[in-house]
Amino acid sequence: MRSEKFLSLLELNQLVREVIECEMPDDYWVEAELSECRESKGHCYMELVQYDEGTAVGYTTMPQQSPARSVPIAKASAKCWATKWMLIRPYFERTTGQQLHAGMKVLLKVHAQFHEAYGFSWIVTDIDPTYTLGDMARKRQEIIRQLKKEGVFDLQKELRLPLFCQRIAVISSETAAGYGDFCNQLADNPYGFKFEVRLFPAIMQGDDVEQSIIAALERIYSLEFDCVVIIRGGGATSDMSGFDTLALAENVANFPLPVITGIGHDRDESILDLVSHTRVKTPTAAAAFLIDHLKTVMDILNDSQEQILRLAQQKLTYYKSQFATVAEVLPRLFANVKVRQEARLDNLHSRLILSSGSKLTTLHSQLSTLSDRLPILLDRRLMAEKHRLQLIEEKARSLDPAQLLSRGYSMTMKDGKIVRDPQTLHKGDEIETRLEKGTIKSIVK
Repeated sequence: MRSEKFLSLLELNQLVREVIECEMPDDYWVEAELSECRESKGHCYMELVQYDEGTAVGYTTMPQQSPARSVPIAKASAKCWATKWMLIRPYFERTTGQQLHAGMKVLLKVHAQFHEAYGFSWIVTDIDPTYTLGDMARKRQEIIRQLKKEGVFDLQKELRLPLFCQRIAVISSETAAGYGDFCNQLADNPYGFKFEVRLFPAIMQGDDVEQSIIAALERIYSLEFDCVVIIRGGGATSDMSGFDTLALAENVANFPLPVITGIGHDRDESILDLVSHTRVKTPTAAAAFLIDHLKTVMDILNDSQEQILRLAQQKLTYYKSQFATVAEVLPRLFANVKVRQEARLDNLHSRLILSSGSKLTTLHSQLSTLSDRLPILLDRRLMAEKHRLQLIEEKARSLDPAQLLSRGYSMTMKDGKIVRDPQTLHKGDEIETRLEKGTIKSIVK
């Protein structure tokens, strides 16, 4: 057994506590990043971390998440007791518009505390929201610069809302009061417009906002809608961080349909609002926007209808006046034309009588001449035809097979056809030979 004096664990921890209380009695402002933040029984428990910026691998696209860096170079636990937390939290959230969450950079006022049973911890007595605001603004600007660099920041602004924008895809929480207000506002519009609304449920607060909304957009992509409305009603201003992400902004900016957002409050404008086609404050304002858009289209149509009707009436009046003028002038014109045409017809009639008489005289003379020449021409033609017939008769007589047979020629036939080539005959074929004074039948051997 050792002879020197030893300390119990309690005595050792008491010694550590006394040293810390003596050597570190002051409060310190420290900047750190939250790797974890949770509430329990009114107290806030935080896990602080610091990364070596020199060995950073890069940053994630989501401001509410921790940067994707290498191994942390410092870690510590911190606590804010309920008596302080109930004062710090409202002020921080009211100033920054966000809740404390993992990945957020904070400036904390702390003092050291060591408890014999629970160990060392930093006790938070204040949080500077302006520091966090500056970091949040930096991250927002980084995302905006990235979107502009990619050339997608203003893509939604270039889209045109369809004239008859009535098929609405809504991304919202299924139980949100804002969704009900939106639907009621559309259904009860004073003009009787009909809207087709379909809800695509999504998480509208917390760390899963980004992926949930992106998944809803992917479901909408392959369907037939006129626009997309992203609304959020009843949520706290401090839950707006989920709408300030690069990935969500890129998806909305590149979406082929106009995206209308109604997720913020009077003084809050998220990155999602900046890249959307139209940003309104509330779900009911989004509904009012769609109703007003359709009302504008209806007014244009009504104005166009009235203008067309007015122009048609002007044209009718003009043509009616023209017709009246024509109706007045037409009888006089017709009388003049009638007189001219009657004179022309009389002239044509006189010319026709003269022309007919002259033509008849000429034809009568020609007919007399032809009647005198016709007998002579007929005699000449009959003699020529008689001579031609004699020539044909002589030629036919010379080609008569009987004449050839009378000269000593013969014809050999098989099956009633003249045999011209002996190669066509075969042994045993019966042939017939015709002579001048009879026929001979033979068998080919």
